[in-house]
Amino acid sequence: MDSSTDQQIVQVKIHPAIGIARVGNSTQPPFIGPESPDEPPLAAGSYKDASGRIIRQAARFRLYGYNQAGTVVRELTLDDPDVSEIKWSVHLANKKAAWYQFHIPLDIPEAGSLTADKRSRRNATVTGAARKGLVADPGRKTIRASTHETAAFDGKIMQKPVSLGSASTQDDGRLLVVGGVGTSASWVQPEKPITGVANNDTWYDDVSDGPVTAEVTIGGATKTASPAWVVVAPPHYAPGVKTVRTLYDVLYDVYVTEQTLPVEPKPSYPDDIEPLLTRFCDLQWVNHGFATQFGWKGPHDFRDPEMRKRLADPGDTSRELRRQIYIHMRDYSRDGMSPLPWPWLYGDAMSSKPNSVRQHIKLSPTQDKMLALWAEGHFTTGPPRKGYPDVDQAPIAERPGLLDRAALENCAADAFHPGCEVTWPMRHKTMYSEPFRVLHRAQGSPEPDYGDHFALQEMLGKNGPLHAQGPGDLTRWMAAPWQCDTASCRSGYEVLANLGPRYSPYLPTFWPAQMPNHVLKMSDFTTVNTKPSGGDDTAREKAFEHRAVWLRGLTGTDFNKQRRQMINDWYMFGIVEPHEYTVGDGKFPKYIQVESEPGFGTVPDHANLINIQVPEAGVPQLAAAAGTWGGSIPAEDVEADLVQQAVQEVMAATGQDEESIAAGYLEKLDPLHGTQQ
Repeated sequence: MDSSTDQQIVQVKIHPAIGIARVGNSTQPPFIGPESPDEPPLAAGSYKDASGRIIRQAARFRLYGYNQAGTVVRELTLDDPDVSEIKWSVHLANKKAAWYQFHIPLDIPEAGSLTADKRSRRNATVTGAARKGLVADPGRKTIRASTHETAAFDGKIMQKPVSLGSASTQDDGRLLVVGGVGTSASWVQPEKPITGVANNDTWYDDVSDGPVTAEVTIGGATKTASPAWVVVAPPHYAPGVKTVRTLYDVLYDVYVTEQTLPVEPKPSYPDDIEPLLTRFCDLQWVNHGFATQFGWKGPHDFRDPEMRKRLADPGDTSRELRRQIYIHMRDYSRDGMSPLPWPWLYGDAMSSKPNSVRQHIKLSPTQDKMLALWAEGHFTTGPPRKGYPDVDQAPIAERPGLLDRAALENCAADAFHPGCEVTWPMRHKTMYSEPFRVLHRAQGSPEPDYGDHFALQEMLGKNGPLHAQGPGDLTRWMAAPWQCDTASCRSGYEVLANLGPRYSPYLPTFWPAQMPNHVLKMSDFTTVNTKPSGGDDTAREKAFEHRAVWLRGLTGTDFNKQRRQMINDWYMFGIVEPHEYTVGDGKFPKYIQVESEPGFGTVPDHANLINIQVPEAGVPQLAAAAGTWGGSIPAEDVEADLVQQAVQEVMAATGQDEESIAAGYLEKLDPLHGTQQ
């Protein structure tokens, strides 16, 4: 029998295999996260409510029936006359406070230099059975779609209530998982000061993750679906922008490498090459350095119609152009630690004193191979990809794959340092039961205790945590709380020694697609979108080129104080949204990504432009965090004096005013904390 005509369902799968929800503090109903890689961002004004609070992103899950040949037959919903019941189960947890400190990915050579104190537990003073209190685990919740049951994930951390969100079903039986409200706090009072990016003891947040399972009764028989996973992450502050190397790219490469998934021997320019190149261009809305090089009418504006005509031509005429673009891409063996090759994004071993080729990222091997084939003219061409902006308009056989891809393509996989949504364990095939589907640990099966100080080889070994996963296991590696990392995701980090004519405050950068660096303000867009009365476009051109620092609302010069402010003010920062250019003269892009009005008052656009690492301030900061500071002057005062001294030196060296400078010690930029590197 032709598999396309076989309508007998023998297997059921949940899609997306990994769904992404995001926290928000608005009381408005959540919006549903992207369900197609071709889906445009929502209209401006859709991500915040009228009071300026961020609306939560829900992860929606669906069931698909497959025949014996593994071909999709149809989606299974309560509207299907053969379906009488769908029973969903979700188990969310937050394990950050009970896990180990994060300093650097453990699967790169540099991790071998981690000393025991950097392989220790968070909140190490909480011992024995009391450590169970560090986990917010509301338990597994099961809801029936036929009766529209709902479930709340209400847990506790050290006896403090923590709501991780809720689960419900739509009328058709599809599942919606909604996360927390973005609240982070310390369980002790007075609260312990924030002293770092990723490992702040006594602090907790309400992001989470866990398994999603389902049973569907179809034709009187109950079938168990292949399970899925949900990750509740921080907000995506530029939802129309994708990074150069997404989480989908990383996972796809895992399966191509082991030959589980095929790769086209001849890539398609519109489907494979153009989306990659235009991501460089889209970063113009979140980083001024990318805007200068890859933005509208820039030297490498891959969206320009004349440029596209050349790039999409497989003939010899444009061969050298293609080749030069390809050789711009970073190659570790050729480039070493040079910051010049593309992409200009920090990497897994980024340090303020570079000592590794992983100072910056490179494309995935599959991305690189496709670009190499394109450079040599071995590709197919055609008009720009239209795809399926609405997943439900795609052929039924393609919908599960589009759902899987859309969720992951909107997640970062730049530096796993640690990252935005999830981090480095995701690139290990042992984490999965099949492509993109997380391997579940059996319910009630305990995970090994890796000790007060984990052994690196044990963590990477067959009995380590890179295999079957349980609730909270993906997000436990992330920063605690997440706002401290978000406040530290900037560009152009430097130490005083390297300030000079070859210093740029814009490049390289951490995760600008998720946490922007430099944005086009609404007031500047208004100028751009107003036709000049005298025909002089100078003011409009100047407004279009101008960018404001996205984190300009963080006050003062001290990183620690700014991170603490971010815990309260995370929702006040603007969302980068699409606006249509309506003048109609073609002098600017048809759609321009613009920052929504932030919730803080008037501040200088250049505030926090320059980001300076002050290694000397690490001594009191780390000692205070460890409770070992014995100086006669409080550690915070010593650290503040060192930071202020650095600020004054930067002002003298650059001619910038104090408001433009943020300075301090960030263990993120010194992951091995002063050990011999």
